[in-house]
Amino acid sequence: MNFDYSPKVQDLQARLLAFFEAHIYPNERRFFEEVDANRRAGNAWVPTRLVEELKPLARAAGLWNLFLPRSSRAPEGLSNLEYAPLCEIMGRVSWAAEVFNASAPDTGNMETLERYASEDLKNQWLEPLLRGEIRSAFLMTEPEVASSDATNIQCRIERDGDDYVINGSKWWSSGAGDPRCAVYIVMGKTNPEAGRHEQQSMIVVPADTPGVRVKRPLSVFGYDDAPHGHMEIELKEVRVPASNLLLGEGRGFEIAQGRLGPGRIHHCMRSIGAAERALELMCQRAIARVAFGEPIAQQTVTQERIAEARCSIEQARLLTLKAAYMMDTVGNKVAKAEIAMIKIVAPSMALKVIDWAIQVHGAMGVSDDTPLAMMWAHQRTLRLADGPDEVHRNSLAKLELARHMRQVASEIEMPVTRGS
Repeated sequence: MNFDYSPKVQDLQARLLAFFEAHIYPNERRFFEEVDANRRAGNAWVPTRLVEELKPLARAAGLWNLFLPRSSRAPEGLSNLEYAPLCEIMGRVSWAAEVFNASAPDTGNMETLERYASEDLKNQWLEPLLRGEIRSAFLMTEPEVASSDATNIQCRIERDGDDYVINGSKWWSSGAGDPRCAVYIVMGKTNPEAGRHEQQSMIVVPADTPGVRVKRPLSVFGYDDAPHGHMEIELKEVRVPASNLLLGEGRGFEIAQGRLGPGRIHHCMRSIGAAERALELMCQRAIARVAFGEPIAQQTVTQERIAEARCSIEQARLLTLKAAYMMDTVGNKVAKAEIAMIKIVAPSMALKVIDWAIQVHGAMGVSDDTPLAMMWAHQRTLRLADGPDEVHRNSLAKLELARHMRQVASEIEMPVTRGS
């Protein structure tokens, strides 16, 4: 495995870092000030002028749709390994990815449409998503069941002539608060009598379909994440054409596994970027602040944490690059152990580094005067999003045990020879 960045990736890195210096960091506070102004005016769910101003600049800089590999509709798309260092940079500021049309859940939805949708659905929904004209949401998690087990999903998708009729409740539907959110991908149950992993299907639902009701936004540690939002949604007698079903009945679990692999690794790439930013802020603060007669940077406990943070970031980055390499070369299914590992490791690593950075900042670290508090909140949610740590640990343990069981079984079958 060779993780050297190609000249092409190095050039994109340089351009992306320059874009951050020129347009993202100087406007970091402006984004939240604009959202707060909208909130005080009575409606936080309004797209920011800032992001819309920056999108054309990102496109002109060749920093658009970099996440989508092997698509004729997005020829600028990179492999997972190539995209990793760029996605990491985007993760340094919470709202930055949208500027480059690379924010969740749109990226996962675009990959899903590219892989599994008909040409008509691609023309109708994928094309405007790739142009950044609309936003989307992914409706999988439900309030009444433990949705970490996707086979628990209760939302019904029932065939009625040339249509499917959808009934159910969803929540944590990220992105559905944005008024530009024009389309949902909904996971539900088409056949309760089928095998455990063949009961579910996925279907494309226009957001303005009669029977769709956005009930309320959900906050994350007190943040509403407007204008993006995490919404609770009711689907009542929602009727869409049968042609909106993706891949076929009973294929929803299969699609979910294909969709969530890239989504998980993108989260981890951004987690590494968040950790890098936190370490940078931690070092700057430690050098500038004096306590008990010396800079905080001179205290042994601070030095130990800085060293440990650097080690942890590098370890997580290498594991993420390995997973990305395997996804590119042998596919998501074969790379499922590596994807599980990074999903366990990266958010927890980032939380640890951000926590240490908060500690160095003192009370300022838990305020909104730095991005650290929001960064911590976002990273903490990633230990639940796209599967909680416990599910990934169980899956990883089962893979490891299966490997050893095969080894033991083969040893038992081998003939035993005895010396004289």
